[in-house]
Amino acid sequence: MSRGRSDGSQKKRLVASVCAAAVFFGFLYVYQGSIFGSQSSGSSALEYGSKSLKRLGASYLGADDDADGKQDESSSSFAQGDGEDDIVPKSFPVCDDRHSELIPCLDRNFIYQMRLKLDLALMEHYERHCPPAERRFNCLIPPPPGYKVPIKWPQSRDEVWKANIPHTHLATEKSDQNWMIVKGEKIVFPGGGTHFHHGADKYIASIANMLNFSNNNLNNEGRLRTVLDVGCGVASFGAYLLSSDIIAMSLAPNDVHQNQIQFALERGIPAYLGVLGTKRLPYPSRSFELAHCSRCRIDWLQRDGILLLELDRVLRPGGYFAYSSPEAYAQDEEDLRIWREMSALVGRMCWRIAAKRDQTVIWQKPLTNECYMEREPGTRPPLCQSDEDPDAVWGVNMEACITPYSDHDNRAKGSELAPWPARLTSPPPRLADLGYSSEMFEKDTELWQRRVENYFNLLSPKITSNTLRNVMDMKANMGSFAAALRDKDVWVMNVVTHDGPNTLKLVYDRGLIGTTHDWCEAFSTYPRTYDLLHAWSVISDIEKKDCSREDLLIEMDRMLRPTGFIIIRDKQHVIDFVKKYLTALHWEVVATADSSSDSDQDGGDEVIFVIQKKLWLTTESFRGIKSMPPVLEAANNYI
Repeated sequence: MSRGRSDGSQKKRLVASVCAAAVFFGFLYVYQGSIFGSQSSGSSALEYGSKSLKRLGASYLGADDDADGKQDESSSSFAQGDGEDDIVPKSFPVCDDRHSELIPCLDRNFIYQMRLKLDLALMEHYERHCPPAERRFNCLIPPPPGYKVPIKWPQSRDEVWKANIPHTHLATEKSDQNWMIVKGEKIVFPGGGTHFHHGADKYIASIANMLNFSNNNLNNEGRLRTVLDVGCGVASFGAYLLSSDIIAMSLAPNDVHQNQIQFALERGIPAYLGVLGTKRLPYPSRSFELAHCSRCRIDWLQRDGILLLELDRVLRPGGYFAYSSPEAYAQDEEDLRIWREMSALVGRMCWRIAAKRDQTVIWQKPLTNECYMEREPGTRPPLCQSDEDPDAVWGVNMEACITPYSDHDNRAKGSELAPWPARLTSPPPRLADLGYSSEMFEKDTELWQRRVENYFNLLSPKITSNTLRNVMDMKANMGSFAAALRDKDVWVMNVVTHDGPNTLKLVYDRGLIGTTHDWCEAFSTYPRTYDLLHAWSVISDIEKKDCSREDLLIEMDRMLRPTGFIIIRDKQHVIDFVKKYLTALHWEVVATADSSSDSDQDGGDEVIFVIQKKLWLTTESFRGIKSMPPVLEAANNYI
């Protein structure tokens, strides 16, 4: 008997020791995950796939503890939901610091790891290549060390915090061109560019003067509103157009001038990561009055002029292409050859020289099909086939052909658009393409005016006149949400889903800008670039497509600036779902209301849910702050 008692005692001690060790290593794994993730061996505080959300945790300043200062169940980083398999994380893992600028679908490390066979000459490595579900980073992107709440607009046009984008190589590389200058804790933007060292404002006025526009104002009395700036640098050209009531889509890849689009967005300037490669740009045909390229280093002659033909597709009837480059003025043999061949190409495209002075040439696209019909048979580039949709862009390859006008557009001899700002509320001519009536358009405009007024009433305790600058409407429809923000000092990236009605053409016809996207994938932007996300039934939509709602929430968190806001307008069960993740995402509720709060008879059972993202910092980020600046002290309760 005594021998049996002795064996039992030993077993109990062994079990107790094993349990204690398990608890210790579990505690170490959960609370010190970020330390293991920072090792150079490549181990990180994350795993791939949605299931990792239920398993991983990480330590950081700002973690939400229970009121008594202890976390439930000691080392647990997740909690049980309503159903047996409905496990909701109490904290998401934090990506290690090397991923602080992760753009999942433009990640060159992913391209390298997957050994994708891409043609570098065609810029395919700068196009979107999204990881499959099992290779997604399901973790929260940490701010860089020393991160501060961004400087507010309009001051941000001219300066940003260096700590927020700690990349100063452009200041050195472009030191003679006034792109940017490092001054203490800030990076300053004098307004220069490769071609306009003395300021974008003077350069813009000179283009207007070349075109004989009144008062040297490029907006041409409201007739020139939307611009595509290709190879935009840090977007100073687009920044200085804003004062003329012109909005530019500043476009550049994540190339050797890394972070140029990140600088643009940090400054509060509309910008998008994209490239003229093999796919069509994510914009409908006839979207821009002006395309601009200043020393953008693009080979316009390649592949039978396919890149110029893509610009032709997105230019409106009578639209302009302003080209500032050595080919326009240099007299050496190579530049002269390029100029001759380029002039011949645009001539066959029926473009004419509208103006040419010094280093800049401005071509103009024809208003009708007349010139196309007068070309000799077999002239290249050919006209595109009549059954091709010029507005289909998502994942569609470019073609080396000219997009002719429809019979209606050919007879109209122009875009038929009202001058800005009247075009914002005037029924767009292309409503008929979608089977929409003017009455539908006007009703939609009035509906969103009421809704936006209610949104700002809900936000009013948290914001001032300059709190918001970069806004995204994740399901823009006809752009009426953005139109209702006309009197706010903001700009809106209007996103239209690729598999719904192609209403993006209406957005551009209203004098607004936007892009096409699929919310089952990550958006082409840097982390921490938007102050407000508006998600009207977006989560319900991807739920129907059997895409991960958790992945979408993490993507929204990636895009949103610390202290930024999300307005979710969706069904009650979606709001309930999001509420389960507030703690894990470090979001807090600002307001909740039903659709009756904005006198909305069309809202049905929609609920309005307003959220603010807390400012949280990893221990590494916190070490980067030498002293707490006033702008950060204002948000100190989030740390």
